Amino acid sequence: MALDGITTSAIVSELKSALVGGRIDKIHQPVADEIRMTIRGLGSSAKKVIISANSAHPRMHLTESSRENPMTAPLFCMVMRKHIAGGKIVDILQPNFERIIIMRVESANEMGDITTKNLILEIMGKHSNLILTDENGKILDSIKRVTHEKSSVREVLPGKEYVFPPSQDKKNPLEVEISDFLFSLHLQEGRKLQEFLYQTYTGISPIMAGEICSRAGLDASNACQETTIEEGENLYAAFDKTMSEIKAAAYQPAIFYQKNDKIVDFAVLEMTQFAGLHAKKFDSISALLEAFYQERDNAAHIRQKAQDMRKLVMNNIERCVKKKEIQIKTLRETKGMDLWKKKGELLTANIYAVPQGVTTFKTIDYYEEDMPEIEIAIDPAKTPAENAQKYFAKYNKAKRTLAALEIQEKQNDEELVYLESVLNALENAKDDADLSEIRTELAESGFIRRQVQKKGQQKPKKAKPMRYISSDGYEILVGKSNIQNDELTLRTAEPTDLWMHTKDIPGSHVIIRTNGQSELPETTMEEAANLAAFYSKAKNSSMVPVDYTQRKNVKKPNGAKPGMVIYLTNKTIYITPDENRVNQMKTE
Repeated sequence: MALDGITTSAIVSELKSALVGGRIDKIHQPVADEIRMTIRGLGSSAKKVIISANSAHPRMHLTESSRENPMTAPLFCMVMRKHIAGGKIVDILQPNFERIIIMRVESANEMGDITTKNLILEIMGKHSNLILTDENGKILDSIKRVTHEKSSVREVLPGKEYVFPPSQDKKNPLEVEISDFLFSLHLQEGRKLQEFLYQTYTGISPIMAGEICSRAGLDASNACQETTIEEGENLYAAFDKTMSEIKAAAYQPAIFYQKNDKIVDFAVLEMTQFAGLHAKKFDSISALLEAFYQERDNAAHIRQKAQDMRKLVMNNIERCVKKKEIQIKTLRETKGMDLWKKKGELLTANIYAVPQGVTTFKTIDYYEEDMPEIEIAIDPAKTPAENAQKYFAKYNKAKRTLAALEIQEKQNDEELVYLESVLNALENAKDDADLSEIRTELAESGFIRRQVQKKGQQKPKKAKPMRYISSDGYEILVGKSNIQNDELTLRTAEPTDLWMHTKDIPGSHVIIRTNGQSELPETTMEEAANLAAFYSKAKNSSMVPVDYTQRKNVKKPNGAKPGMVIYLTNKTIYITPDENRVNQMKTE
């Protein structure tokens, strides 16, 4: 469900109850479009709030999570600290049931007088914004500045008067009477019941409009002008009951899943149209939004932060592929080298039999068993000896090229495999620590410059491998980068632990802690193989080959790049990666 007016009302109701009366203690801006605040004075423990103007996931709610903050606070964060840090939250509002949340904060101005500032979150998709205004409604700053070039309708800049986003001339659903509702319903032409609801009333999404129709026992696609008086009254009754639940704050936050554990949607009210789906209920709307958005938000953050590395790796992969094409072409051109040598030797053997000024010379090929006749091209401007030397020179050049090509091909192939493994690691990165480790790895491999740690700058957190517990209780560790793969395989694992990796496919090293046992349950083997296949380049393939052997059989050649190992006496298991099976495994 989109964050519509109904969901916004649930957020406002919860935040109002939880935060009004508290004081803003800390303000941070971990990423460009997100603010995090700590609120104190409301009991024994402080409360944390996330306010995001992200174009994909705009929202405001209580949070238990935390993010690493930049060493230097961005400008908007500094403006907020100046004007509302230490301020008291006196109210949280939702004007006209719109997707707008206003947090009113009492704080002292430069003269020491207590004034009320407004922190306004506008939830409008790609136009979402977070704006701070003074007591007179003048904009102090916004997390996204909107100039006249970006919008000729509404500028959002410091010093400008704050005005609400343009109205769509919709009615507030909390203030609708039955007579007005039925009159509006029967005036509709060419509209379906669902369209009538979300296009006429503020804050109602298409999904919620469909739910109101479902509660009324009506098909959402029914035409408005064909609706009977009784059906119209039933629709209003369902509409009014829904609004009564909102006024009473009778919210029932839940996420709805299909049988394959794929999320269908979330809602803050009972959803009759989702009957039959698995519903995971939450005690609060904040807990729901935290669960729903955290993984998506983190994935978007990691994807954005890894963009420069991904581009670098892709450019180098393209370079390796082009180099490979040139090498194949060169190899093709050296295929005639043995024939050049033969022609040189035959000319040398017949040096006095070659007539002067001819362009071709025919002789017996003594190197073939049936001794066929062979024709040799001759340069009439050169002597027979010089023509023979020309063929020997071509042969020797091709021989040197081939020798160098074998080394270059090996280096290029190894580099290509390595870069694809880095690309796979970037896809599997879960947090900033993983990205930091991959960046260090690329620097050590000479692909990027090593970043010099500034004085006072915190050292990046050490990334840890993913840890799963099999159905049989065995610990399974999965590396998330090549450095981590080396650490996991060569230092963490015991000699008798089982090592797994996709056969000839870039992917994570997987270790099963065997506890010294020589035989492992089949279920554990399958679950570990599924992890190896899922965290590899072949995650979307079927029947992926996964090699496994005891850790003591895995060696790292001298000078090999991070994550590159060799192994012997392995066996292979074939498995189709199953994401649901991965998600169902216990993690610690």
